[in-house]
Parts: sequence; C-alpha cells; structure tokens
Amino acid sequence: MIKVAFKIILFHFFYYFGFPKIKPLNLVISLTNSCNSRCQTCNIWKQENKQKLTLDELNKIFANIGQGPYEIILTGGEPFLRDEIVKICQSVVKHIKPKVIIIPTNGLLTEVIVDKVQQILEKCPKTKLVVNISLDEIGEANDKIRGIAGAFLKATETYQKLRAIKNKNFNLNIHTVISRFNVKKIPEIYQFVQEKFKPDSYITEIAEKRVELDTVDSEITPLAEEYSQAIDFLIPKIKEEKFHKLSKITQMFRIQYYQIVKKILKNNKRVIPCYAGIASVQITPNGQVWNCCIKGQALGDLRSVDYNFKKIWQSRKASQVRKEIKNTKCFCPLANASYTNMLMHSPTLTKVVKNLIFK
Repeated sequence: MIKVAFKIILFHFFYYFGFPKIKPLNLVISLTNSCNSRCQTCNIWKQENKQKLTLDELNKIFANIGQGPYEIILTGGEPFLRDEIVKICQSVVKHIKPKVIIIPTNGLLTEVIVDKVQQILEKCPKTKLVVNISLDEIGEANDKIRGIAGAFLKATETYQKLRAIKNKNFNLNIHTVISRFNVKKIPEIYQFVQEKFKPDSYITEIAEKRVELDTVDSEITPLAEEYSQAIDFLIPKIKEEKFHKLSKITQMFRIQYYQIVKKILKNNKRVIPCYAGIASVQITPNGQVWNCCIKGQALGDLRSVDYNFKKIWQSRKASQVRKEIKNTKCFCPLANASYTNMLMHSPTLTKVVKNLIFK
C-alpha cells in the first residue's frame, strides 16, 4: 500500500505537469472482438476481428511494459474464445507481475471456462484471479437481453462449477449491466443473485455509449431518475453485507462509483478529474493503445513501433490526448477508469476511509 500511495503522488505530477510518465496502474487488454452473445447493450460482435495480436506479439508487448500495473483486465468480446488465454495469463504474470487479473465472461462456454480457470490458478498461483460472470436479468428475460436462448442456464451452470473451485486466490462475482432494459428490475435481480448464487461480490455498471462496443448511436443508458432509484436500493445492501480485506475496500469504492454515476447522469458534467491515458489505458485486439474505450482515441499502434509500449506512452501524441482530456473535461461513467480516478481523488479516498471505519 505504501508503494501505491507513493505512485498516487507521482500520478498527480503526471496529470498536472506531464511528468514523470510512469506506467499505468490499470491496464485493460482486449483479447478479441469475437463474442458468442448478441447483447442488446453491445455490438462488439459485429466488428471485424482481423489481425488480432498473436501470443508472440502479446509476449513482446508485456515484456516491454514490464512491472508496474497493479491490475490487468483481460476482456473482449468473450475472452475465453481465445484458446491461448492460459498462456496469455502466464505471460502477463511473468513480465508485468500484477497483483490482480480480472476476466469478465458471459459464461456460455462452461467446460472451456472451468478448465481454463483451473489452469490459470495452477500456473499463476501467486496472482489473484477474479472472474465476473454476466447476468443482466433472470431466466428468459436475461436471454432476451443477451440475445441467446439458454444463456441464463449456461451462465448458471458455469457459475456453479466455478464455485466448486477452492482457492484462496480466486474470487467469483456476478456482474450486471444496468440498462434501460433492466433498470427497474435491479432490486429483484439483486435479491435473486444473493439467494441463488451468493457471489463474492455483486457488481453493476451502467450501459453507456462506447466506441469500443459500437453503441455510440444506441439508446441503452437508463434515465437518471431510474438509475438513481436502482442505486439507492443497492447502496444500503452493500453496507449491510460482510466483506473481508480487499473485498471490503473494493465495495466501499463501489459505493462511491455509484454516487459519481448518479451525479454524472443528473448534471451531465465531469465529477472528478479523469486519469485515462495516465493511470489507466487499454490495448485493443489489433494493437492500438487507447486512452479509454469510450472515446477510442489511439495514442499509437504497437505494431508500428515494434511493440514498444513505452515509446507510445511517452510520445507527443499521447501527451496531446492527455491534454485534450484534461482541458475539455469530457465525462463518462466508465467503471474501469472511474475506480482508478477515485483512487487519485483525495475527497473520494476520504469518504472510502470513513465508510471503512464507521460501516
């Protein structure tokens, strides 16, 4: 924690003065655009998936990044459609040595997912592995949102088989995207998930317009009032639950994230400074380095610089994009970037500490 605290100070210098250009804390690696779901809140499966980074290319990128990022998110599409996902995790651990690897999944490939998770835990024994299974509704209503008949039953089967894995470095969560299709059902979904699954955590994020998901022109985001009602139900529930160690801290940050999203939807403006492209960054399946997946601004192309992440990270183009984000004060409720932003924001950290002490 002392190292993280020191890095926060350095990130403040990076944000305000442009130096030192230290490595991001949070690194999202999109392994593929391919997906076996057809969600109403996501069109990523419609995108071409040509020339995605090979395992050899990813090895070169990870070796160049080296140690620094605390958390790696391996996403997609459906990340378990990448046959090499176990070797990718091994390479991440070998070169970057993160504390946590997070993998979201729709849960449709039950046997593949269970087998790969077991292998990852076996081959990366010192790294925390978090798997988030997506459920956006109950039963056939979930299948309608997810666009696949039987999706709910398959996700349930996957969850139950993963739940049988006993490993202190494994967390299994349920994840819900709150959209205009399910926002009024969140209390019912929450109660069902807690009674049926008893996950390590129940996580939600808001459906939003992203370049990455090809949803810029989609009307999927819930109304501010409806979202607030859902979140006002969830926050007391989170405070009532009992968590241990890292999970407890994570939940306190989650409460603050929900409050920030409420303010963004209500006021249509930035609530706290954004450190996208500074403390958080994303690598696309074909090797583009993005400041975030909402705007999809490329800082550079890894293939064009011989997979030298540092060269892109320290480039003039990257500095220009960071300056634009800072000056234009663009705003969004992106969960991944928001958690990093909150870590950099003293008032939010103070609220988290108070909740930890007085909860």
